[in-house]
Order: sequence, then structure tokens, then C-alpha cells
Amino acid sequence: MKKLALLFVAAMMATAVSAQTVKESKTSDNFYIGINGGVATKMTSPGGGWLNKLNPNAGLRIGRYFTPVFGLAVESNAYFTNKPYTSLKTVVRGINTSLLGTVNFSNWFGGYPGQPRCFEVIGLYGLGWGHTFDHEVLVKSIDALTSKAGIDLAFNLGAKKAWQFYVEPAVVWALNGAGYEGVEYNINRAAFQLNAGIVYKFRNSNGTHNFAFAPGRDQAEVDALNAQINALRDELSRKPKEVEVIKEVVKEVPTTTVREVKVEDLVFVTFAQGKSELTFDSKAALNNIKQGKHVQIVGTASPEGNPELNQRLSQARADVVAEYLKTRGVIVDEATGKGVQGTTSNRLAVVYVK
Repeated sequence: MKKLALLFVAAMMATAVSAQTVKESKTSDNFYIGINGGVATKMTSPGGGWLNKLNPNAGLRIGRYFTPVFGLAVESNAYFTNKPYTSLKTVVRGINTSLLGTVNFSNWFGGYPGQPRCFEVIGLYGLGWGHTFDHEVLVKSIDALTSKAGIDLAFNLGAKKAWQFYVEPAVVWALNGAGYEGVEYNINRAAFQLNAGIVYKFRNSNGTHNFAFAPGRDQAEVDALNAQINALRDELSRKPKEVEVIKEVVKEVPTTTVREVKVEDLVFVTFAQGKSELTFDSKAALNNIKQGKHVQIVGTASPEGNPELNQRLSQARADVVAEYLKTRGVIVDEATGKGVQGTTSNRLAVVYVK
């Protein structure tokens, strides 16, 4: 079990890697629901007849993927016969409800290709609660701490990979209760279970039923932005006490309210080509601006496209930054789109914190 625990720790570490390659998810994204069914039998059966004492079961699973590698699910299965135990004369002998961690080994070792593979191997492990219903045969119902470990051999179906069919061999332990003393992983307390299931993955805010890659940034765009930032720093260092427009980013203010403009007073927010949506990194930078601060925002665009479109795009970039800051209690004095500034890539909004 120590190796199994280390496996899940490593999966958690892989979470950070995966999160860097896909778009930021909303809380309501990447949920799924599924049903499953199959048979279970005790791992050790007194007097032989291991396969003659099969216990059919059916269950429901609801889960969420946090990254293409790691997820959590809640599953509950009902068991319908009494083999190999004394009959309770009930339709459902007992239930087992588990909280399961899932690790997509295909994405962990092979990387996430942008959409699910046709075939994936997914590991799962967790703890749960087992309950056997009471009847005149039993003095009272039986409760037990349970554990489940298994492998899903999963097939993703459909053009959008919204459906998943899986075959799952698993082992389920009764760790205590049911006449057992202490808490223990013991083969004599375990059952082998072979189930098959079908899962539906709900539609996400990104328009698909799965994780989507975050758009990469063009290196030329990054280089041009860095060059512009360095130019601004050089200009400020040469004229530290003068009140000027910083390349149409910070407007001239009355002399009665003048203070020295420093690089640390500026927050640069970059955008993808033709877009005005804030990225996770942009929000993180804007979150550093404290509530109650006054700011002035200037949006800009690159030379591509016609002037009218670039003017609207630059204003949209200024507006989206302003709206986000207002929700955080920041006071926006002005948010202006300046269109194209210069002749190089310039897809950004600049926030001047007063």
C-alpha cells in the first residue's frame, strides 16, 4: 500500500504540469456521470467454487477531472445476491459507497494530446463505507470501512469524445466490521470485482466535453513585448522626475497632482492576437492591485487589421481590464483604447496605478 500511496503523490505532482498546458477551467467544468454493472466474488472462498459464487451489482458514478491526469469520483454500488453468505431474503443485500481518486496513466506518461485518446488506462483508488441491510436473519445491520483499487480500460467514443466506455477489474476490501477485528488490508477480507460502465462527460465552458489547450504565445510577440517594456524602463530611468506621457500609455495629469511615475506603477496585460479575454496569468497580475487604488488603463492593438477594427479591439481590451478591476474594488478613473501604437506587435493593455 505504501507504493500505492506514492503513486498518488506523484499523480498530484503531475497535476501542476498538466495545468500549464490546458485552458483555465470553471468550477462547473469537466464533470461526468456514469453507470456500471458487473459481478463480484470473494478472493478466497472456503471449499472452492470461486466462480460459482458470483454476486451481481450495479452502480452510479459521478466525478470531475481537475486536470487531464487527476480527478475525483463518488461511486455507489448495490449488491443483489447473498452468495456466498446466508440469505437475508432482501433484493439488495448491501451497498458500498466510495470516494475515489483517479489517475489517467495515458496522459501522465504520454502527455495530453489536446483531446482524449481512443483508448486510455485510468487507475483508481479510494476509501468508502459498506452497509449490509438488517433482517430477521441478522440481529442488526453491518457497517464497515471499505477500500477499492482498480484499473479502468477506457474507450472514448464519438467525434467529440463525450462518451466513454470502460471495463474495470478491481479489488474491494472490507477493512473492518463484518466480524473482522482491527483495520487491515487482508485478502481474506477482499472481493474481486469485474464491472463495465458507460460515462457521459458534460459540455464545458470551452465548448468541448474535454480539456482544451491554452493558446500558445508567439515567440516574436513575446520578444516584441519585452523590447517595449525595456524601452519604457530606459525612458523612465533617463527622465525620473519629469511628468510625461509614457508612449501614449499614461496621460499627462495636472501639476497639482503630479508624482513620479515608476516602472512598478505599471501593470502590463498581454492578449492573444485578435482577442480581448483575460488569461489566468493576466488575472494574477491584476490581483496585485489593491482595493481602493485609482488606476488609468490604456488598451492597444497590433498593426494587423484595419484601423477601425484595431480601435474597437484596443478599447475592448481596456474595458475588460477595467471591469475585472472594478469587481475587485479598484477605482478606474479612465479606460481608453489607443488603437495601434508603433509598428511592432503591441497586443496589450497597460494599467497605471496612481
